[in-house]
Amino acid sequence: MASLADIRARLAAQDTKTSNNNQTGGLVYPHWKIDEGTQATLRFLPDANPENPFFWAERAMIRLPFAGVKGGDPKETVVQVPCVEMYGDSEVCPILSEVRPWFKDKSLEDMGRKYWKKRTYVFQGFVQQDPTNETDAPANPIRKFMISPQIFTIIKSSLMDPDMEDLPTDYNNGLDFRITKTSKGGYADYSTSTWARKETALAEQQLAAIESFGLNDLSSWLPPKPNEVELKIIYEMFEASVDGQQYDVERWGNYYRPWGVDKPSGNTPVADVTPVADVSNVGDSPFETQTGATEEVSGTPTTASASTGSKAEDILAQIRARQNA
Repeated sequence: MASLADIRARLAAQDTKTSNNNQTGGLVYPHWKIDEGTQATLRFLPDANPENPFFWAERAMIRLPFAGVKGGDPKETVVQVPCVEMYGDSEVCPILSEVRPWFKDKSLEDMGRKYWKKRTYVFQGFVQQDPTNETDAPANPIRKFMISPQIFTIIKSSLMDPDMEDLPTDYNNGLDFRITKTSKGGYADYSTSTWARKETALAEQQLAAIESFGLNDLSSWLPPKPNEVELKIIYEMFEASVDGQQYDVERWGNYYRPWGVDKPSGNTPVADVTPVADVSNVGDSPFETQTGATEEVSGTPTTASASTGSKAEDILAQIRARQNA
């Protein structure tokens, strides 16, 4: 685990790079279910992966909307696919490679945001105070937290504060993090969430839980990295989505599927992204827009804009022209 100074240096380097570029069930604690005006208190723990200098892992997914399921539900549905940029700076996402130029055209910006990666941040730790009063909490008290960009910004900015002397994950001098839910513009809002002011030590039973259950490697909670075949499938699904087609279970069901859709019979799946509680309030940098902080389960039907039809045809024509060339 890196020191607080190391984390600050790495965060500063990441911010500089961004500025220069300008460009499972049970374990998951559902903090988005707390009532408005209440507060959940969490205590983050270090990552078991010694190669990760942070105590979180970034998860980047792309939502592909389809005009229903072929031969099934006609309601528009969404499939989540992994953006390979989450696996390293050298990785090239075939979808984002297509989408980035769209932001140079004002008429395509909305389409660009629609297909831009959505980030969440994976943490682990203890639930110190639970206003939902869970009745089915798992035996292992070390929980998985899916944190939205809005909350993560608060966590990250506080780490750069020179008044914070120790890592908040320190067993003896760590800090609790308080997630506070309010509302703004009709959406859930977490902007008043904050670190506790007083450092505290973990309780004996929490130390015993770490000894008994062990810390998790946060990278194991990320979707499997797509191989070459799966990347081709992802791109094919992207083209079909932009074209307004229905989701084809026979073509793609062994790879990535909407929530609630079964695998094709008689086939062995190659990749399967299991939907988890996702935060869909932000289109990430460099095109970040705050439209609220509501969480929803992936695969929930959404409504597409009818005005994007002609633009989609133009985009597909450009993609296919490049492929033919």
